[in-house]
Amino acid sequence: MITRALSLLVAVSTLAHAAPAEHVILVSIDGWAHHYFEDPKCHMPTVKALAANGVRAKRMECSFPTVTWTNHTTLVTGVHPGRHGVLANAYFDREQRKKIPLIPDPIFNKDEIVKTPTIYDAAKASGLKTAAVIWPASRGAKTLDWTVPDVFEQELFEKYSTPSLLEEARAAGIPFEKQMEWCKLGNAGKAQRDYMYTLLATHIIKKHKPNFLAIHLVSLDSFEHAHGRQAPEAYWAANDSDNRVADLIRATEEAGIRDKTTFVITTDHGFVTYTKSINANAALRQDGFVKSVLGKSLAPDSQVFAMAEGGSCFVYVLDEANRDGILAQITPKLAKLEGVAGVVEAKDFDSKLHHLTAAQDGREPDLVLLAADGYTFTDSLADNAVIVPNDPPKGAHGHFQLDPNLYGACVISGAGVKQGLVLDEIKNIDITPTTAKLLDIPFPDADGRVLDEALK
Repeated sequence: MITRALSLLVAVSTLAHAAPAEHVILVSIDGWAHHYFEDPKCHMPTVKALAANGVRAKRMECSFPTVTWTNHTTLVTGVHPGRHGVLANAYFDREQRKKIPLIPDPIFNKDEIVKTPTIYDAAKASGLKTAAVIWPASRGAKTLDWTVPDVFEQELFEKYSTPSLLEEARAAGIPFEKQMEWCKLGNAGKAQRDYMYTLLATHIIKKHKPNFLAIHLVSLDSFEHAHGRQAPEAYWAANDSDNRVADLIRATEEAGIRDKTTFVITTDHGFVTYTKSINANAALRQDGFVKSVLGKSLAPDSQVFAMAEGGSCFVYVLDEANRDGILAQITPKLAKLEGVAGVVEAKDFDSKLHHLTAAQDGREPDLVLLAADGYTFTDSLADNAVIVPNDPPKGAHGHFQLDPNLYGACVISGAGVKQGLVLDEIKNIDITPTTAKLLDIPFPDADGRVLDEALK
């Protein structure tokens, strides 16, 4: 239905002039916070050179919660989470009474969870060639000509990859068969994974010259989780990501399309270093609202469940008949917990979080808790402690999108883009409409705007 609507728009549109760019390459450096760009310890010469010859935003507002699946979907839809439907990295199924993971696409195909058109849907409908390399929430996308999914299991990785691309990769010696092995290594396999994903992307660029390609780099996020933001390991990972961007640029040069290509280098969220975790379920257990079976699963008579999303917590009231009364009891207590910086009630979901209410989408919570700097949430049913110390410090995201640490970075450089311009602030919902303008394709009804001031 989405593709048909876009095709109709293309059919009735008249292209009055050539597109500013024939090719757009969207690179997400996961966890690339805005402060890394000017941090003297962070060496990213390739990205800084792109910025010098293009446009940089000092900071980019991300989507709530500031987690991977939600924000990558915003980057390619140009709309807020309440509209595109990828509400977090997981959601709580009220009927099944269990968490349903969206990360890393273990269950659903793109068309089952993304409710609005993507930029690659629009590009395909306009007759352009499209590609994505481990882009979240794109599994099984019918409008991607060449793709590998952002999944863990080798079987799923190969099942949802473009068969001809895997054949070409095998012939080229690209080790895609190492996917699961390197995933299991954790941080020790992250650089190898990014290298392999970039090999796939550069192969696609050189052989097929797609008009739109999106690639997701994972190393920086992982090392920040393990060590906190702006740690030595994070600086190393940022530099490694910069090297991968250099590989992509060289590929466009070898393909003979560099002067026709625009690079959009951006991210999904920033990071917070935390030393304590908040277990809202442990606090709710004290008053009998949460009950567990052997500390593993939620008991059938539990009235509430609090699902952690890093620096935010989605509170679901499961006793619908008594929902208002339960919320009246638990909201003041949860608001007073150590490390809780704010509570957002359903009436404010749209204005503050750009989310729907549970009445509009049952996957949405009834209450949202926000963690302060230095804190994150956990939703363990096995622990009784409400505050859990973390030593050594680690990194988290998922916090309120206006937290200064959670703003992302963004550089746009290449065909159709001005040079040497620095913008104070943009929003991640602006990326898709701006990309559509660069490719000169229709993309109506985005929540974001075209960054006209950045374009020639």
